Amino acid sequence: MIKASERVGVHSHIRGLGIRNNEPQPVADGLVGQIEARRAAWLVVQLIKKGKMAGRAILFVGPPGTGKTALAVAIARELGPETPFMALTGSEIYSAELKKTEVLMQAMRKSIGVRIRERRWVYEGVVEKIEYKFDRHPLNPYQQIPVGGIITLKTDKETRTLKVDSNIVYQLLQRGVSEGDVIWIDEETGRVTRAGRVKGYGEYDVGASELVDMPKGPIYKEKEFVYTLTLHDLDEMQSRSESIISLFFGAPEYKEIPPDVRAKVDKTVKEWVENGRAELIPGVLFIDDAHMLDIEAFSFLSRAMESELSPIIILATNRGHTRIRGTDIESPHGMPLDLLDRLLIIKTQPYTPDEIREILKIRAKEEGVELEDTALEELVKLGSERSLRYASQLLAPSKILAEQKGKTTVTVEEVQQASKLFISTKESAKYLQELEEKMLK
Repeated sequence: MIKASERVGVHSHIRGLGIRNNEPQPVADGLVGQIEARRAAWLVVQLIKKGKMAGRAILFVGPPGTGKTALAVAIARELGPETPFMALTGSEIYSAELKKTEVLMQAMRKSIGVRIRERRWVYEGVVEKIEYKFDRHPLNPYQQIPVGGIITLKTDKETRTLKVDSNIVYQLLQRGVSEGDVIWIDEETGRVTRAGRVKGYGEYDVGASELVDMPKGPIYKEKEFVYTLTLHDLDEMQSRSESIISLFFGAPEYKEIPPDVRAKVDKTVKEWVENGRAELIPGVLFIDDAHMLDIEAFSFLSRAMESELSPIIILATNRGHTRIRGTDIESPHGMPLDLLDRLLIIKTQPYTPDEIREILKIRAKEEGVELEDTALEELVKLGSERSLRYASQLLAPSKILAEQKGKTTVTVEEVQQASKLFISTKESAKYLQELEEKMLK
């Protein structure tokens, strides 16, 4: 069985850009090296916070495995924990179900958050007593269904008994609400929310319930709720509400969002912002392998940069001079020159052996891999000669090989064994050359 702690993302260790007193540290916040690139990225963060990135985007250029994606993630982390981050590769826009521009539009709107503040009248308190009333099912005489109930709520100042209908009883049963739980019931919608178990009420040595404080004040009160959605979430909600089929089956009638639906959402969000009910949270749209985009996609992104509702667009590529997809024109990074002129371009450099060593230490700790010093040095050697990605990918197989031998620490023997079982890109290319005549063409 895979534990939750073992499902580690490639960049799950990134906490920020590792800047202290406006200067990047050699190793900090999960990043290693790339001092100049991180210094430039820090300036980008300041530009974003001051609202001076309108009409522009960022391009990371450098060889494979030089931390371009990690820097994009770090920028999003620096902008705040609620900053939406949407990542896709250039080839993902070529979908059989959606138009290229629709894929890009949805990605952009998934990158813009809307923090909504809403005040609702609710009944809130600790469940002191709860009773359900059941009756026969109208179609099945052998089955009983809830038809109502009585619930007693308590706060630090008041105790109140309420009669509730079958809809609320169903929700109470579904959420497993019992005496000692803190709940609130929305007066308008009847929606029941279970906040947790009140502290000091029937505490157990082992329990999964979250402990919360005793509610204060009156039971019937106005309460503020704050939640964050993306523009795409709102688009889907609006499109479902306009679909007759979705009213019955709960699914959108179409996968592409019509422009008029997005226009309605934009108008509503602007009204919310003007009324102080919501605020926009511009996020980050990261497109890796941007050279895979074609001329139509580049034109769309150029227009999108000028949009009033646009996320921070970060592109990355490892290509030099190459043909712009969809044309016969060759250009730096396979991108139109007029678009390149509007980008802040940041270069990344290959890592030194010392930097590779630090990165592998971080990744090994993140993945729970104990390495002997000789095993670490072997991985550093492989990372320098072949690639950092290749060396990082050998961590997990090496750990499994060690476990099969009853070891808790990975030695150089397991690393060498893993490197023989899984070859690098360079070795794969050499293998193709050796057996070129026997390969299918």
